[in-house]
Order: sequence, then structure tokens, then C-alpha cells
Amino acid sequence: MDVHVAILAAGKGTRMKSTWPKVLHRAAGIPLIEHVLAAADAIGPVSTTIVVGHMSEVVERRLAHRPATRFVVQEPQLGTGHALLQTEGALAGAQGTLLLLSGDVPLLKVSTLKCLIERHEASGAAATVVTADVADPAGYGRIVRDLATGRVVRIVEDRDATSSERAIQEINSGIYAFALAGLFEAVRRIGHGNAQHEYYLPDLVAIFRGEGRNVESFKVGDANEIRGVNSREELATVTRIMRNDKNAALMAAGVTLEDPATAYIDRDVTIGADTVIHPCVTLEGTTTIGAGCEIHSGVRIVNSQIGDRAIVFNHCVLVEARVSNDARIGPFAHLRKDADVRAGAKVGNFVELKNTVLGPGSKSMHLTYLGDARIGEKVNVGAGTITCNYDGEKKRQTHIEDGAFIGSDTQLIAPVTVGRNAYVGSGTTIREDVPPDALAVSAGKQRNIEHWVTERRKKLQKTEG
Repeated sequence: MDVHVAILAAGKGTRMKSTWPKVLHRAAGIPLIEHVLAAADAIGPVSTTIVVGHMSEVVERRLAHRPATRFVVQEPQLGTGHALLQTEGALAGAQGTLLLLSGDVPLLKVSTLKCLIERHEASGAAATVVTADVADPAGYGRIVRDLATGRVVRIVEDRDATSSERAIQEINSGIYAFALAGLFEAVRRIGHGNAQHEYYLPDLVAIFRGEGRNVESFKVGDANEIRGVNSREELATVTRIMRNDKNAALMAAGVTLEDPATAYIDRDVTIGADTVIHPCVTLEGTTTIGAGCEIHSGVRIVNSQIGDRAIVFNHCVLVEARVSNDARIGPFAHLRKDADVRAGAKVGNFVELKNTVLGPGSKSMHLTYLGDARIGEKVNVGAGTITCNYDGEKKRQTHIEDGAFIGSDTQLIAPVTVGRNAYVGSGTTIREDVPPDALAVSAGKQRNIEHWVTERRKKLQKTEG
């Protein structure tokens, strides 16, 4: 049977106290709605429709990489039943099952969605609702069952519940599977005589039962799966659960996390076996780290690729960079966009690279800025070297060929090339190309003025006297 997906993402999320749409707040590096979409995609739906409302253009722009996803606007926002009704046009002529998800419930597992669909279709129900037992059900809709049969009779919202109904610990997740046949006719019968004067989707349960149609439920064993995010505190809780799950999976795959509580690793990060992650490390985005690496404390790596057996020492920042096998980085190094450290190369303390290739076996160990440079194999870059890449109008490249030696406190005024095996003396400013095997110096001969300090001191004393 065909499965279609609709995701509710129109709410303002006022408790978030944010100018940003709630569903775009990030958990484990990914917007909340992207977690929901990933789970939905895994079941292979025929179509996916997202109901947007508050800041709809922002949400649509963020999800523009999904051209097959349809968006419908709910304006004004008059409740979940009203939101579902907005999908009627997008689903015109569709048959089978509609899986209704919430854009702010990011922990649902693919296995749960598959089981929900199987239960729904096998029972022939008009609706199947996902439920869970929780210790503190305050704020959630309660599942009211027939005491004799155990069947779901209705779902009552917390604000509208009686004191005895509020004692019920089985809650409504807001996740449903619906038979599309007759669905929207039933939705149009939902009233708004409740505390919020909104059209509540759970009222469909009573409507279907009144029509003699079956309503089923599917209870999840782990209530965390249906956690919604309505506040910053809840966002932090959901993120912590995701990170714990991610860290557990990494350790099960052979990665050592010395302190999992302080390993902040995003969902899409991959790490090879036998890599060691020290405390207080942040790995973000689509970062990949190879096997047998060591990432020391205080390191932050974003959308970067690290090869096998590489070591990143303490307090380095790598953003959109590449580090090849057996390279060494840091401590206190900064690799910016398109920094490319090749196999066996070394980048030391307080060295910054941007749009620079540091060739195999080359090294830059101290207090250096290398921007827009192409550096060959086995090059030594001395302390205090700067590639002066910006002329006030354009960024220009510096080329340092294989085997060259760059002395300390050197400035290379791009565009310039230092030839193969050439030497650049300390304190030199390079404005012209250096031929291969040549020595380049620009400093004048040292001149010592004897007794200069003594004579200066005497003049100062006379002036003060």
C-alpha cells in the first residue's frame, strides 16, 4: 500500500523565545525537521508534504535542497486539525496510508515508523496513534481507553481533561497513521469548542469511532522517541539524548572516547576504529576522521576530513579543511577553509592556514600565516613567516616548490614563486621570484654603533637635569 508523509511545521514555538522558526533549531548539528525528514525518507514514501506557517519562506528556503518535497501554508494557525486539512490539495487522488509527523519530534526511529505502518495496515484501522507511558504526563494529551476492551475511546488534551483523566500516564505523541480514504471528510467535522478554540486533530478518534471505524494504537517502549521540543531546555535534553546515542554507537564501533560526557559529536560525523578522542572535543557537521587518529582536548573540527593516523594536538580549530594520513597539527593551530595538509606534513603552534596546500613531509612549526599558498614536498617554513596574499584588491598566490627552505621572519609578497631547493634567508622580504637552488636575502649588512646607549643615557640625564 502507498505511504505518504505529512509533517506539521507551522507553529510559532513561542516558548523558544526565538526569532528563528522552531523546526530549524539544531539538535546534534542538524535542524529538528531534518531529523524528522531523515526518518521519513527511510521508509520510502510516495510523497512528502510539509505544512509551514510561521516564517514559512525561511523554512522553505532551508529545505530547498529537497525539490520533491511539497509545501503548503497554514495561515492562520488554528490547530493541528486545521493544519492537516491544508494538505488535502497536495494529496488529491492519493490512496493508501498517510503518516503524520511533527517537525519538532526528532527522536523517532525508523523501526518505529515501520512498525506503526505495519500495525495500521494490518488492522485496517482508520487511524493508528503512537502512544507512550510517562511518569509526568503534564502538558500532553491523554489516551482514554475502554476499560473492558482496552481500545482507544478518545484523546483528551491536558487543558480540557478532568482530574481523573489527568492522572492517566499514557500520552498522545501527535504521531499518526491514517487511512486516506474518508480522512479529509472526517477532518472537516472537527469542532473547536475547547479551551484553545482550535481544531484538535485528536478529536478524529471520537469521530471515527462514531462512524464505526476502528482506531488502533502503537505504544513505544522508549518514551524519549516521542519527545517534542517546545523550549530551549527541551532542545538541550533532546540534543543530549542524540549525542549519547551517537557516542555509544561510536564506542561500539571501536572508537575510544575518554570522556563521553564531554565529546560533542554531531549526527553525521564518521570516525574510524582505534581513533582516540580526548575530553572536551567538538566534531561538527560532516566531519570524517580516519582510523588510528588521536584528537586531543579542546579541539573543534567542522566539516573537515582527517586521514588515518593523524594527530591533532590541543586547542586547534579546523573548519572545512583536509588533513592527510600521518599528519600532525597543533597545538593551537588554525586551519581555515580549503587548508590542505598532505601526508606526513606538520603544522605547529600558532600557525594559521587558509586556502593553502602544505605538501607531503613539509612543516611549518611556529607563529606563521600561510594564505593562498601552494607549498611543495619537504619544505621547511620558518617561524614568523607570512604569505602576504592580499594587495588591497585581490587575493594572490604564493608558490613554494619542493625542498625549499624559508628562513624565520620572512614575508613573501604574492604573487611570487620560490623555486625548487631554494633558500630564503631570515628576515627577508621576497618581492620577486627566487630561482631554483638560489639563496635570497634582502636585509642589509649589520652595523653596530659602539657606546650608543651610553651616550643616549647621558643626553637624557642632561635634559632632565
